[in-house]
Amino acid sequence: MESAVRNPHARQIPGTPCWASLLVHELTGSQEFYHEVFGWEFYSGPQHLGPYVRAMVDGREVAGLGEIAPGRSLRAAWLPYMASDDADATAGLIRERGGTVAVGPLDADDVGRLAIAADTSGATFGVWQTTPHPDGLNPAEEGVPGTPVWYELVTRDSSTAAQFYPAVFGYEPAAEGGQAAAEGGTDYLTLHLEGKPVAGVQGVGRALSPERGPHWKTYFAVEDTDATARRVGELGGRVVHAPRDSPHGRVATAADPEGAQFSVIATAA
Repeated sequence: MESAVRNPHARQIPGTPCWASLLVHELTGSQEFYHEVFGWEFYSGPQHLGPYVRAMVDGREVAGLGEIAPGRSLRAAWLPYMASDDADATAGLIRERGGTVAVGPLDADDVGRLAIAADTSGATFGVWQTTPHPDGLNPAEEGVPGTPVWYELVTRDSSTAAQFYPAVFGYEPAAEGGQAAAEGGTDYLTLHLEGKPVAGVQGVGRALSPERGPHWKTYFAVEDTDATARRVGELGGRVVHAPRDSPHGRVATAADPEGAQFSVIATAA
């Protein structure tokens, strides 16, 4: 499995997943949880939507955590951000293709411009247009434990996504194995940009959770999937799908204490 994470401070091919961000109700507790699970350290900013911190591994940034405004009933969830050269134009395409734009486009201090949107099935994702920033940190190397390495849309069937996302981001969809074997699915598309796989779409039919609905899943690299799963439980989270082997490595899905789900993978040697 090739890593799809990129540097949010450098220009990326539009459509490339370039950032993973989590909105939570209690930021301090979430920082403590992910520090213990992935070894993340944190620094503050940008503060465009309220309290926000960036997670680092070995001094290099890997993800962001933001706090949901008091009184809002949003579900804590990990969101992928897709790169764009023009967030406003991308937001227009999202609307034209039947999606919705819930937030923005708006400036994120002086580091970029963003929007938060949903596809035609309701799955939420972000759009990120970077602004060159001399003080931006370098991203951690691909595949280093604690870094996001793959993004996957879980939906009822892949056909709707196969129309929406290529129209908005220019993906080239291919019906192939990809990460499907990791989840036991057969309705699976891999989304490519310039011939390189950057994300997946898994159709699960009636197995789709009515409570969660269609959603994007983020995979993080770890050294030991089983040990990570045990640690999640010790810290007040829970294991949603127990560790199991896949063609790409040993995978598991977990939820943090606020219920935000994420997957981990220890890649095969």
